[in-house]
Amino acid sequence: MGNADLRALASIREVTFDELEGTLVAVDAHNWLYRYLTTTVKFTDERVYTTGDGKEVANLIGIVQGLPKFFEHDLTPVFVFDGGVTELKSDEVQRRREKRESAEEQLEDARDRGDTIAAARLEARTQRLTDVIQETTRGLFDRLDVPYVEAPAEGEAQCAYMARIGDVDYAGSEDYDTLLFGAPLTLRQLTSSGNPELMDLETTLAELDLTLEQLVDVAILCGTDFNEGISGVGPKTAVREIKEHGDLWGVLDARGTEIPDAEQVRQLYFDPPVTTEYEFDDPIDPDFPAAKQYVTDEWEIPTDEVARGFERLEEGLTQTGLDRWT
Repeated sequence: MGNADLRALASIREVTFDELEGTLVAVDAHNWLYRYLTTTVKFTDERVYTTGDGKEVANLIGIVQGLPKFFEHDLTPVFVFDGGVTELKSDEVQRRREKRESAEEQLEDARDRGDTIAAARLEARTQRLTDVIQETTRGLFDRLDVPYVEAPAEGEAQCAYMARIGDVDYAGSEDYDTLLFGAPLTLRQLTSSGNPELMDLETTLAELDLTLEQLVDVAILCGTDFNEGISGVGPKTAVREIKEHGDLWGVLDARGTEIPDAEQVRQLYFDPPVTTEYEFDDPIDPDFPAAKQYVTDEWEIPTDEVARGFERLEEGLTQTGLDRWT
């Protein structure tokens, strides 16, 4: 379901970091990392984050700049990495790949024209989470003792599961699918300069007078990452018709149409692949010298690019006491 569609339906309000003190949030790692990666690429000379052998590790700058925000506000992140791509999502993955390839062609044209402004904008759009970025992100998290979980499939589904069973207080993602996966509370805008937003599932369902199952049916009618929706059906129409006909099958029967793989999509939201193989209840014990050495020596990031970020990390842990987890 498109972000605009779900935002039109979801109950979302701004919250302050004071309201979140001392809580745990399962963060959609790819979602969070991609935003800091693209921002770093957009505003940083590529020579700064490119190693002597040509490997790009802008993610390391982004992580060191982004992590302090959690610790400074006594908000503990548990990062959740995507696993394998769900077969139903293959069309969406292909669509995103084609968009990136188109942006890469435009980037080359901009460089040939000497249009540095357009090139900087397009560089951010062509970023992808390479194997090197995946490896170095985990490597830095290991040295900082920042907990992370390997999801078997969709990261946002794993985040929602952990929030639903109470292992964390919130899911954290810019994607609205956490709502459909049943996360009671989702924090958004964790990478923005202002306060975060809180998306509330129970309030959303109450305001719409729908069950979670019906909300998923609404999303399928509009279209999700896993299926094409019904042409001309937006969120308001979908809600109205689900209420009128009871569920997805009632709407499709009434319209005399079908959605391929609809049952599989429903089951993916109701019972997604998740793991219970994770632990993150030990005190955080970061090895800052090792983390700094990893970033600046092993991966050749200039010290002045990350010095302030590491200072903020150390200050945040000291001030908020996140090294005293219980």
